[in-house]
Amino acid sequence: MMPPRQDGPSDKSLPTPDPAQVQLIRGYGPGRFLIGEREWREPVVVAPAETRAWPVASAEELSPDTIGGLPGVELLVVGCGARTVFVPPDRRQAFKAGGVALEVVETGAACRIYNVLLAEGRRVAAALIPL
Repeated sequence: MMPPRQDGPSDKSLPTPDPAQVQLIRGYGPGRFLIGEREWREPVVVAPAETRAWPVASAEELSPDTIGGLPGVELLVVGCGARTVFVPPDRRQAFKAGGVALEVVETGAACRIYNVLLAEGRRVAAALIPL
């Protein structure tokens, strides 16, 4: 019997960014995030080069003004907490006018999406509300 044909490498793992060089989300849970080596207990904006506090009480406050500058970012993954919230078209358009697309999901999915896109070398950031 012949071995099964392999068209490519059998290892399907994604490249792992060097945590010393990028802001990798290592964990999240009720009221907290572990990003790189630091724990955060508040909403945050995570970009490859930095993590900073995001001064909002809920994802409904999402706007280019509350996010601040995101140089070089093409996609902002928004983690809304336990449930996804509706982002009005005018706010989506404000981000689009600045060259940033939005992906709005619950926070756990946002953390996973951000890490995968970061590993793929995409120009991504995340705005996260704790669970």
